[in-house]
Amino acid sequence: MHSSTVPYSIRVLGTMAAFVIVVAGVRAAAPIVVPFLLAIFLATICAQPLFWLQSKRIPSFLSVLIVVTGLIGLFALIGTVLGTSVGSFTAELPTYQSQLRNEFQSLLERMVASGLLPASTDLQEVFDPELAMQVVTNTLSAAGDVLTNSFLIIITIVFILLEMAGFPAKLRAALDAPEGSIAFFQRFSQTVLRYLALKTFVSLLTGVLATVWLFSLGVDFPILWGVVAFLLNYIPTIGSIIAAVPPVMVAIVQFNLGSGLIVGAGYMAINLIMGNFIEPRLMGRGVGLSTLVVFCSLVFWGWILGPIGMLLAVPLTMVLKIAFESNAELRWIAVLLGPESEARARLERGTVPGDGFVTALTPPPPSPAVSDAPPPQPTADPESA
Repeated sequence: MHSSTVPYSIRVLGTMAAFVIVVAGVRAAAPIVVPFLLAIFLATICAQPLFWLQSKRIPSFLSVLIVVTGLIGLFALIGTVLGTSVGSFTAELPTYQSQLRNEFQSLLERMVASGLLPASTDLQEVFDPELAMQVVTNTLSAAGDVLTNSFLIIITIVFILLEMAGFPAKLRAALDAPEGSIAFFQRFSQTVLRYLALKTFVSLLTGVLATVWLFSLGVDFPILWGVVAFLLNYIPTIGSIIAAVPPVMVAIVQFNLGSGLIVGAGYMAINLIMGNFIEPRLMGRGVGLSTLVVFCSLVFWGWILGPIGMLLAVPLTMVLKIAFESNAELRWIAVLLGPESEARARLERGTVPGDGFVTALTPPPPSPAVSDAPPPQPTADPESA
């Protein structure tokens, strides 16, 4: 049966059923999928220095060796920081939780005495310090668990980097008309590489500034909270807020409420500078996601892949958006995933792909009926005879 004869509603239901099956399969295979996704993510970031080394006429194998050696050193550094700092923080966690509970209980009592809250207010309804600290601990523990698969991740990265140089040649050999596919792949890969490289640079700078700020204030575990700020900065808007919660709580326990507010103000200043000045200048405005899409991607990828899925949620969604942006027929999905400012800019430029949106949502017209009668024969012209 030809696809044009299948009813449009049946095709939509089939697509939705296939999507559910794929999602269920990925969720069931999360222990295997997560290391490979992380390897692809890191290999994409490592592609920029690899291409730079190759542009300096360094052989491909030696360039891959240099990049992978640097990556192994970074893995060792992060593993050492997470291993020592998370262990020390976990050992001190009950003390922090108890002191936080006492601090907020006294604050709650003062607010009840002043009439700001009813006398029946429970601390668990207002704030649960144990839950706030446990979220960060679970995320860091999941990151440590992924690092236990570092050998598999690094081997996968090596093979991906070695394949990058020869992939266009494989496309030319595999496809009959490869130029369009190669152009699409190059446009897609360049946009993804640029986004991930700049996002990694901005996240690294954010983590360094957070570490220096906390170290200057004498807050415990500044390097650990800098790593947390680096990782969570891949999550726009929400990630910076989550990253600021643990050091603020530690500062309140270690010093007082005023010190916690100072730490929070420093984080706010760092995120305002990086989010409103540095990042827009480097990355431009064409790769953003709406706040609702960011939140939904966190829930979706976190549910499928766990805590590491939340860290990779925005990069994964961003890759999908770039893929939709590179395809004229699917560009309307990229517009819906982006922020309102990007849509308004497209309206001003007159580049909103409205026809593709309408075509995608409109069922295809029924195919014309095929008649079994023979086609009419042309009649002879009397004058020509």
